[in-house]
Amino acid sequence: MPAYLVGQIAVHNEALWQKYVAGVARSLQPFEANIVFRGRKAADLAGNNTRELVVVIEFKDQTDLNNWFNSNLYQSIIPIRDAAADVVITTYNS
Repeated sequence: MPAYLVGQIAVHNEALWQKYVAGVARSLQPFEANIVFRGRKAADLAGNNTRELVVVIEFKDQTDLNNWFNSNLYQSIIPIRDAAADVVITTYNS
């Protein structure tokens, strides 16, 4: 069953953020994950979300998603992520 990662992002340092995004792309390759959507917020229709960016990544299953998240390559770029932005990462199963 596919598993989805949803990241909601408020960027504070664009240069570091681009470095992190490049690292994520490399880290996803062994897992054959698919970036379903990446975009910028247009409007809040209900509630107030302070994060302006969103990404949705599809994995084969929750195990692959967890293995990617816990991989050495992804773990090595978390300090860059945390310095570049405030990020909320949530996973969903279909």
